[in-house]
Amino acid sequence: MSSTKVPAAILAAILLLVATTVDGAHWDHAVDLDENYRLLWSINNQDITFEVQARTLGYVGLGFSTDGSIYGADVVIGWVDNGQVHFQDRHFKMNSNGEPHVDPSQDYVLLLGYENATHTVLRFRRKLDTCDTNQDVPITNDTIRIIYMYHNRDPKNGAQAIGTLPDPAEAFKDSVPIFLTQRVNQVPIELDSRTRTLELRNKDVEIPMGDDNLRWCKMFKLDQFVRKQHMIRYEPVIESRSNLPFMKHIILYECQGSTPELEIMSREFGRSCMKAEKELLTCNSIVAAWSRGSEGFTFPLEAGYPLDSYQARFYMMETHYMGFQSNAIETRPRMDNSGLRLYYTTTLRKHDAGVLSVGIQPNWRHIIAPGQERVVSEGHCIEECTQRAFPRPGINIFAVMMQTSHMGKQVRLRQIRYREELPPVAHDLNVDSNYQEFRRLHSPVKALPGDRLIAECTYDSTSRKTIALGGYTSRDETCLVLSLYYPRQKELTSCHSIPSLPTVLHAVGINELAQGANPIRIASPPEIAGMTLEERLLSYDWRVNFNAFQYVIRKGAFKPLCWSARNTPIPGTDNMDAYAPNLTRIWRPTPTCGAPGLPASNSVNRFVGGTGSPESNVPSWTLLEDPESNNVIEGAARSKSIRSSSGVAAPGSSISRVALFVIFINTVRLGWFRRL
Repeated sequence: MSSTKVPAAILAAILLLVATTVDGAHWDHAVDLDENYRLLWSINNQDITFEVQARTLGYVGLGFSTDGSIYGADVVIGWVDNGQVHFQDRHFKMNSNGEPHVDPSQDYVLLLGYENATHTVLRFRRKLDTCDTNQDVPITNDTIRIIYMYHNRDPKNGAQAIGTLPDPAEAFKDSVPIFLTQRVNQVPIELDSRTRTLELRNKDVEIPMGDDNLRWCKMFKLDQFVRKQHMIRYEPVIESRSNLPFMKHIILYECQGSTPELEIMSREFGRSCMKAEKELLTCNSIVAAWSRGSEGFTFPLEAGYPLDSYQARFYMMETHYMGFQSNAIETRPRMDNSGLRLYYTTTLRKHDAGVLSVGIQPNWRHIIAPGQERVVSEGHCIEECTQRAFPRPGINIFAVMMQTSHMGKQVRLRQIRYREELPPVAHDLNVDSNYQEFRRLHSPVKALPGDRLIAECTYDSTSRKTIALGGYTSRDETCLVLSLYYPRQKELTSCHSIPSLPTVLHAVGINELAQGANPIRIASPPEIAGMTLEERLLSYDWRVNFNAFQYVIRKGAFKPLCWSARNTPIPGTDNMDAYAPNLTRIWRPTPTCGAPGLPASNSVNRFVGGTGSPESNVPSWTLLEDPESNNVIEGAARSKSIRSSSGVAAPGSSISRVALFVIFINTVRLGWFRRL
């Protein structure tokens, strides 16, 4: 009888599989933080259970940080020594030398720990919010940074003293942003005669070098859907992991109509999106959106995105590449053939799903003052637009994606009904511009005709010396929230706003502009007459005048921009002014660990439910009487000197812009803006 030696890697996989099946563990989520570290987790009420599977026989660590650094981070350290499991709740002090201290309060519960020939496995549980505000980081619906550690040696015995943990700086590997509580459960889909896949991939796209960026557009003609089918999931198809660092996002758009331009483009390998502006005007409805850090998205059982060749035959895929630095070893161009894999079924679900964009139109009138810890911007989807577009029973929002650039710190999607503020549809108090994907809400949120939706973005501009403007480049800012919802309607696909011209001028102390001047010059008040608009924005004392500027911008008139899938404004909304609502009731958050006299268990339900947020600080609004003028300064404020500043991301920095469908149609819309 002969024997066969089982390879160590296969043996380890078998042992791990047996461990999770024998004890009946069920995991809703799993992610490989690197090739040696796998994290699994599930949430049950207010508890979260983790399992770490690390390829090491030394100690391992898992921690939580708000900014990705170890300072102030919450971490657990564990190892197995001669069959005995050691497990400790620790934390890094703000002035730490790199070694975590053992917590006085041990708030993690060890459930399982063992070693095999190659791996150390630890399973443990904690409260989403332990209420240990000194040493533990609460796990909320906000973006959190996972920090992970592993080392090839164990500490001696159950050592807890500082200096006994072997090489903590070497053990620390990286931090990874992630949604722990609202991540989509990517359960494998079984393929059968009714469920199939379709891969839409680029063809030999040359990734740019240096600081260059490339938005590559490839058109697909999908005429095989002779009857409606539902897309129920999409995921990225990455040709090579080595290309992943240079990919910002992939977006798939549905195009309206069947024009000769779309037909011609569908026969090409693709082209720069800058050379396809005319073709892109009809492609403004998002079908799928992936950004780096995402695993794709699975639709809920009650909805699917409709694929029907009689309704839409052409689909455009945009891939945003960042430049890479070549070296002496790599001299040939780096090519890419990545794309998206769509899962679709002939078994139709109850509802068609759609995507609605809410926020601030990318435009120079969106001004972020420099040197401020908290700058608030608001993009309104006004009542008149939802009243005309939403079906009478309303729409059900089941997932959102929040979009800011490098200065964004917080995002809320607020909901107003009859001048009363409801709990926010979604929020993130710790956004990461490099990690933005659709997050599933705990339960769908109903938005009725006549509701107002507000995308509220909070920025930290302390690193800037000059203003930032809303726009399209990595130097500019954005504030957009993409909402997946059902049932789908085509009356409204983007619902944005932008401060009116008189509001912006009033906010920076300008009464009147000179007519016909090029560059645009100020006519009054007399003390700044003759100055160009650009000079005023650059020389304005933002430190002294910021509060007044913020008040006027948030209180003043703005232009609603409500656009349909066919790239036309909703009738009756294209020539109106609107204002922030005068609220009679303002929403306030529930304390996370219990207000005085209340038990903590009554106040932590926001973590999975998706309705928590900080104090909104929303004042009662009043109307401005300043009339809109006929002055036109579109684009006058934009220049290299205004956009540049110290301490901001370079053109090639990793800043996700998944909501770029509003960008491509802006060229045509600028002509409409000029009539404002």
